[in-house]
Amino acid sequence: MTDVTHTLHLTVQHPHPGLAIATVVGDVDVQTAPTLRSEGLEIIRQGHPRLALDLAQVGFCDSAGLSAIIGIWHAAQEAGGSLRLAAVPDRLMRMLRMTGVDSLLPVHATAADAVAAVTDSPPASAKRR
Repeated sequence: MTDVTHTLHLTVQHPHPGLAIATVVGDVDVQTAPTLRSEGLEIIRQGHPRLALDLAQVGFCDSAGLSAIIGIWHAAQEAGGSLRLAAVPDRLMRMLRMTGVDSLLPVHATAADAVAAVTDSPPASAKRR
């Protein structure tokens, strides 16, 4: 069984104009999903319609979290942008596949890969030393 902490923190980076990477830390559930949604929408409203959610540090995500992600995706689309997911935990990836959302949202192994896909630059993992 998963220990759900009901805490959520986001840190945001702006590597390129109009693009933001939001690193999500904690659990995304019925109690914290509204925070994820409102902060994601605020990032888009602030002029960053291309958004990548780095989910590497998400311990748990339920259907409320999935709903928040879909809401952010809709807002990004309406703003002429896009939403990409990075480092999606296995349980959430299964949920994305079961619901068919994986066909709507691009999923990347890392945040760097998501940024590279948006900016058409090679990801750090593909660069030679």
